[in-house]
Amino acid sequence: MSRGRWILAAVLAVIAVVSGAAALFMDDPKPTGGSPGTSTSTGAASTDGSAARSRADLERLTVAAWHPMKGYSREKFKHWISQGDKCDTRETVLKRDGRSVVTDNSCKATAGKWLSRYEGKEFAVAGDMDIDHTVPLANAWKTGADTWTDQRRQEFANDLVNPQLLAVSAATNRSKGDQDPSQWKPPAREAWCGYAKDWITVKTVYGLNVTDTEKSALRDMLATCK
Repeated sequence: MSRGRWILAAVLAVIAVVSGAAALFMDDPKPTGGSPGTSTSTGAASTDGSAARSRADLERLTVAAWHPMKGYSREKFKHWISQGDKCDTRETVLKRDGRSVVTDNSCKATAGKWLSRYEGKEFAVAGDMDIDHTVPLANAWKTGADTWTDQRRQEFANDLVNPQLLAVSAATNRSKGDQDPSQWKPPAREAWCGYAKDWITVKTVYGLNVTDTEKSALRDMLATCK
Protein backbone atom coordinates (compact mmCIF):
# COMPACT_ATOMS: atom_id res chain seq x y z
CA MET A 1 0.00 0.00 0.00
CA SER A 2 1.31 3.45 -0.91
CA ARG A 3 2.07 5.93 1.88
CA GLY A 4 -0.88 8.17 0.79
CA ARG A 5 -3.38 5.30 0.90
CA TRP A 6 -2.05 4.15 4.28
CA ILE A 7 -2.57 7.63 5.78
CA LEU A 8 -6.12 7.85 4.32
CA ALA A 9 -7.04 4.45 5.79
CA ALA A 10 -5.71 5.47 9.20
CA VAL A 11 -7.75 8.71 9.17
CA LEU A 12 -10.93 6.85 8.22
CA ALA A 13 -10.40 4.37 11.06
CA VAL A 14 -10.04 7.16 13.61
CA ILE A 15 -13.23 8.83 12.33
CA ALA A 16 -15.13 5.55 12.67
CA VAL A 17 -14.01 5.08 16.28
CA VAL A 18 -14.94 8.65 17.25
CA SER A 19 -18.34 8.39 15.55
CA GLY A 20 -19.12 5.15 17.37
CA ALA A 21 -18.24 6.65 20.74
CA ALA A 22 -20.42 9.69 20.04
CA ALA A 23 -23.35 7.46 19.13
CA LEU A 24 -22.99 5.53 22.37
CA PHE A 25 -22.91 8.77 24.36
CA MET A 26 -26.01 10.14 22.63
CA ASP A 27 -27.91 6.88 23.19
CA ASP A 28 -27.04 6.73 26.88
CA PRO A 29 -30.36 6.92 28.78
CA LYS A 30 -30.81 9.86 31.15
CA PRO A 31 -31.67 9.15 34.78
CA THR A 32 -35.30 9.64 35.71
CA GLY A 33 -36.66 11.35 38.79
CA GLY A 34 -37.96 9.68 41.92
CA SER A 35 -41.27 7.90 42.02
CA PRO A 36 -44.37 10.05 42.65
CA GLY A 37 -46.61 9.80 45.67
CA THR A 38 -44.00 10.43 48.38
CA SER A 39 -43.61 13.36 50.73
CA THR A 40 -40.34 14.37 49.10
CA SER A 41 -41.62 14.45 45.54
CA THR A 42 -44.43 16.40 43.95
CA GLY A 43 -44.18 14.47 40.68
CA ALA A 44 -47.80 13.33 40.92
CA ALA A 45 -49.11 16.66 42.10
CA SER A 46 -49.81 20.13 40.72
CA THR A 47 -46.24 21.33 40.34
CA ASP A 48 -47.21 23.92 37.71
CA GLY A 49 -49.66 25.63 40.07
CA SER A 50 -52.41 25.88 37.42
CA ALA A 51 -56.06 25.49 38.30
CA ALA A 52 -56.49 23.18 35.30
CA ARG A 53 -53.86 20.81 36.64
CA SER A 54 -55.45 20.92 40.09
CA ARG A 55 -58.83 20.06 38.58
CA ALA A 56 -57.26 17.09 36.81
CA ASP A 57 -55.55 15.95 40.02
CA LEU A 58 -58.84 16.27 41.91
CA GLU A 59 -60.66 14.05 39.43
CA ARG A 60 -58.02 11.35 39.95
CA LEU A 61 -58.41 11.24 43.73
CA THR A 62 -60.29 8.28 45.16
CA VAL A 63 -63.71 9.13 46.54
CA ALA A 64 -64.54 7.16 49.68
CA ALA A 65 -66.35 7.47 52.99
CA TRP A 66 -64.36 8.48 56.04
CA HIS A 67 -62.47 5.78 57.89
CA PRO A 68 -63.37 5.35 61.57
CA MET A 69 -61.58 7.59 64.07
CA LYS A 70 -60.91 4.63 66.35
CA GLY A 71 -57.30 4.65 67.46
CA TYR A 72 -56.61 8.24 66.39
CA SER A 73 -54.50 10.63 68.43
CA ARG A 74 -52.32 13.58 67.47
CA GLU A 75 -49.41 11.81 69.17
CA LYS A 76 -49.45 9.30 66.30
CA PHE A 77 -48.36 12.19 64.05
CA LYS A 78 -45.18 13.28 65.83
CA HIS A 79 -44.81 16.92 64.89
CA TRP A 80 -42.56 19.89 65.42
CA ILE A 81 -39.50 17.70 65.24
CA SER A 82 -35.97 19.09 65.12
CA GLN A 83 -34.90 20.59 61.80
CA GLY A 84 -31.34 21.35 62.92
CA ASP A 85 -29.64 24.49 64.28
CA LYS A 86 -31.90 24.33 67.38
CA CYS A 87 -34.96 24.90 65.17
CA ASP A 88 -38.04 22.71 65.20
CA THR A 89 -40.60 22.55 62.40
CA ARG A 90 -42.74 25.34 63.84
CA GLU A 91 -39.88 27.82 64.08
CA THR A 92 -38.64 26.81 60.62
CA VAL A 93 -42.02 27.63 59.07
CA LEU A 94 -42.26 30.93 60.95
CA LYS A 95 -38.88 31.96 59.53
CA ARG A 96 -39.79 30.75 56.05
CA ASP A 97 -43.20 32.44 55.88
CA GLY A 98 -42.35 35.68 57.69
CA ARG A 99 -40.52 38.87 56.78
CA SER A 100 -37.63 40.38 58.73
CA VAL A 101 -37.86 37.55 61.25
CA VAL A 102 -35.49 37.81 64.21
CA THR A 103 -34.76 34.75 66.35
CA ASP A 104 -33.01 34.22 69.67
CA ASN A 105 -30.28 31.68 70.46
CA SER A 106 -32.86 28.91 70.76
CA CYS A 107 -34.40 29.74 67.33
CA LYS A 108 -37.56 31.26 68.82
CA ALA A 109 -38.96 34.10 66.73
CA THR A 110 -38.77 37.35 68.71
CA ALA A 111 -39.76 39.77 65.98
CA GLY A 112 -41.03 39.79 62.43
CA LYS A 113 -44.10 40.24 60.29
CA TRP A 114 -46.42 37.53 59.01
CA LEU A 115 -49.24 37.78 56.49
CA SER A 116 -51.98 35.33 57.42
CA ARG A 117 -53.21 34.33 53.98
CA TYR A 118 -56.52 32.92 55.18
CA GLU A 119 -57.89 36.34 56.15
CA GLY A 120 -55.35 38.65 54.49
CA LYS A 121 -54.19 40.28 57.74
CA GLU A 122 -50.65 41.02 58.88
CA PHE A 123 -49.36 40.17 62.35
CA ALA A 124 -46.21 41.28 64.15
CA VAL A 125 -46.21 38.92 67.14
CA ALA A 126 -45.06 35.34 66.64
CA GLY A 127 -47.34 34.18 69.44
CA ASP A 128 -50.35 35.24 67.37
CA MET A 129 -49.38 32.74 64.69
CA ASP A 130 -50.08 29.02 64.42
CA ILE A 131 -48.65 26.55 61.92
CA ASP A 132 -51.59 25.11 60.04
CA HIS A 133 -51.58 21.64 58.52
CA THR A 134 -53.33 22.28 55.22
CA VAL A 135 -54.84 18.80 55.43
CA PRO A 136 -55.48 18.38 59.17
CA LEU A 137 -54.05 15.35 60.92
CA ALA A 138 -57.49 14.01 61.84
CA ASN A 139 -58.73 14.41 58.27
CA ALA A 140 -55.68 12.55 57.01
CA TRP A 141 -56.43 9.73 59.46
CA LYS A 142 -60.01 9.47 58.19
CA THR A 143 -58.91 9.43 54.56
CA GLY A 144 -56.08 6.90 54.62
CA ALA A 145 -53.38 7.78 57.15
CA ASP A 146 -54.84 5.28 59.62
CA THR A 147 -53.00 2.59 57.65
CA TRP A 148 -49.64 4.39 57.57
CA THR A 149 -46.56 3.71 59.62
CA ASP A 150 -45.62 6.12 62.41
CA GLN A 151 -42.67 7.29 60.31
CA ARG A 152 -44.94 8.14 57.38
CA ARG A 153 -47.26 10.08 59.67
CA GLN A 154 -44.29 11.99 61.09
CA GLU A 155 -43.18 12.96 57.58
CA PHE A 156 -46.70 14.18 56.83
CA ALA A 157 -46.90 16.26 60.01
CA ASN A 158 -43.54 17.96 59.36
CA ASP A 159 -43.56 18.24 55.56
CA LEU A 160 -41.54 21.27 54.49
CA VAL A 161 -41.46 20.26 50.81
CA ASN A 162 -45.12 20.16 49.83
CA PRO A 163 -47.74 22.86 50.70
CA GLN A 164 -48.80 21.12 53.91
CA LEU A 165 -47.56 23.67 56.45
CA LEU A 166 -48.44 27.37 56.52
CA ALA A 167 -48.05 30.12 59.11
CA VAL A 168 -51.52 31.59 59.72
CA SER A 169 -53.23 33.43 62.54
CA ALA A 170 -54.03 31.32 65.58
CA ALA A 171 -57.65 32.46 65.33
CA THR A 172 -58.23 31.10 61.83
CA ASN A 173 -56.26 27.93 62.46
CA ARG A 174 -58.36 27.13 65.51
CA SER A 175 -61.63 27.98 63.80
CA LYS A 176 -60.67 25.54 61.04
CA GLY A 177 -59.78 22.69 63.40
CA ASP A 178 -59.91 19.36 61.56
CA GLN A 179 -62.61 20.40 59.08
CA ASP A 180 -62.38 19.82 55.34
CA PRO A 181 -63.28 22.35 52.59
CA SER A 182 -66.96 21.35 52.69
CA GLN A 183 -67.04 22.40 56.37
CA TRP A 184 -64.61 25.34 56.49
CA LYS A 185 -63.16 27.80 54.01
CA PRO A 186 -60.69 30.65 54.54
CA PRO A 187 -62.55 33.85 55.54
CA ALA A 188 -60.94 35.70 52.62
CA ARG A 189 -62.54 34.50 49.40
CA GLU A 190 -59.35 35.53 47.58
CA ALA A 191 -57.57 32.69 49.40
CA TRP A 192 -59.92 29.97 48.22
CA CYS A 193 -58.11 29.22 44.97
CA GLY A 194 -54.68 28.75 46.56
CA TYR A 195 -56.14 26.83 49.50
CA ALA A 196 -57.94 24.38 47.21
CA LYS A 197 -54.85 23.85 45.06
CA ASP A 198 -52.70 23.23 48.14
CA TRP A 199 -55.25 20.80 49.60
CA ILE A 200 -55.44 18.84 46.34
CA THR A 201 -51.65 18.76 46.02
CA VAL A 202 -51.21 17.31 49.50
CA LYS A 203 -53.94 14.71 49.01
CA THR A 204 -52.42 13.74 45.66
CA VAL A 205 -48.86 13.44 46.96
CA TYR A 206 -49.92 11.29 49.91
CA GLY A 207 -52.58 9.25 48.10
CA LEU A 208 -55.34 10.29 50.50
CA ASN A 209 -59.04 9.92 49.70
CA VAL A 210 -61.71 12.61 49.45
CA THR A 211 -65.41 12.47 50.25
CA ASP A 212 -68.13 13.46 47.77
CA THR A 213 -68.90 16.68 49.64
CA GLU A 214 -65.20 17.54 49.97
CA LYS A 215 -64.67 17.03 46.24
CA SER A 216 -67.68 19.21 45.38
CA ALA A 217 -66.44 22.01 47.67
CA LEU A 218 -62.97 21.87 46.11
CA ARG A 219 -64.49 22.19 42.64
CA ASP A 220 -66.37 25.29 43.78
CA MET A 221 -63.24 26.82 45.27
CA LEU A 222 -61.21 26.15 42.11
CA ALA A 223 -63.89 28.05 40.18
CA THR A 224 -62.64 31.21 41.90
CA CYS A 225 -59.19 30.88 40.32
CA LYS A 226 -58.43 33.61 37.81
